Amino acid sequence: MSLPGRLICRATGEEYPLGTPIWRSESGGLLDLEFTPVFDPAFVAGRKPTLWRYREALPIPPEAAPITFQEGFTPLLELNLDGHPVWIKQDHLFPSGSYKDRGAAVMVSMIAHLGIRRVVEDSSGNAGCAVAAYCARAGIQCDIYVPASTSAGKLLQMEAYGAAVHRIQGNREDTAAAALIAAEDAYYASHSWNPFFFQGTKTFAYEVVEQSGWRAPDIVVLPAGNGTLLLGSYIGFRELHACGLIDRVPRLIAVQASACAPIYRAFLAGDAVVSPVDPGVTIAEGIAIAAPVRGAQILESVRATGGSVVAVTDTEVADAARMMGSRGFFLESTAAATIAGLRRWLPQASPHETVVSVFSGHGLKAPRMLRESR
Repeated sequence: MSLPGRLICRATGEEYPLGTPIWRSESGGLLDLEFTPVFDPAFVAGRKPTLWRYREALPIPPEAAPITFQEGFTPLLELNLDGHPVWIKQDHLFPSGSYKDRGAAVMVSMIAHLGIRRVVEDSSGNAGCAVAAYCARAGIQCDIYVPASTSAGKLLQMEAYGAAVHRIQGNREDTAAAALIAAEDAYYASHSWNPFFFQGTKTFAYEVVEQSGWRAPDIVVLPAGNGTLLLGSYIGFRELHACGLIDRVPRLIAVQASACAPIYRAFLAGDAVVSPVDPGVTIAEGIAIAAPVRGAQILESVRATGGSVVAVTDTEVADAARMMGSRGFFLESTAAATIAGLRRWLPQASPHETVVSVFSGHGLKAPRMLRESR
């Protein structure tokens, strides 16, 4: 297999061809994916409204058959939020109910092309559902490790896709540790470790720019637990800027839950690394990550764009969920946390700035949490 790119260890600089079936470097470090897309808006004219319309911008071999449900190109809807016009990507409408399908579609497509037949993943819910769905589509055996407290709806969803679900007593970090042990003899299809996942989430940026008439927004407000959408979006906006299709990379605003906000604390302190925190209880389970693997990378991305980090309380999250529900949008609590963060940030935005955010997950995935927050 020959692809114009490489995998690079963030810690040591070790390099590997893109087709190497690894998820971390030989020294155990995180891998970044270096790939220069050849992209022109004319490429997508007339293509199906899916994320695969950007095929030339995705590091998947041309001969590889995408593992797809025809996902992507979710609606970009204008709303008025507390007197401010904002644009919302409705990524809660993906096949498995969250934006994580973006990353799973590209990552599992590459996994299938490599001939890998068994994977493990750890998740607080949505990533596990997405990976399980796409592995089912590809006929790949899938083991998902989850905290025992994961929402029942998400557990049922993973099992419906045929995944073997392993409930781990303890917090999100205990679950990740269990998955790492399992990954010693299986491929780790991790949404935070695996660089191909971010190549899928970067399509958020491509879609926003195309749906905006090939213009970049000024501000993009996104959830940040492990930062998969934020980091992917940063990659996407940078690629579009490098291609000359947009004149700037938007400011990225990361949203955390106050009860578990290691990135927020590090940002305020001016730190370059993210120190683990003792996680508190929050209804925003999807972003309750006490020790994000790519925490330093998230900080770098936010600061490089002149962005910021905000943290929201469960009360703010519940208020945002109720407000969105009254407008016809049923969001899970983590998605509502992003809207709460958007409401927190909007007073700082200029009336002339274009602001984009996301409905990251559907409310049907975790209705009990929403009921208990009322």
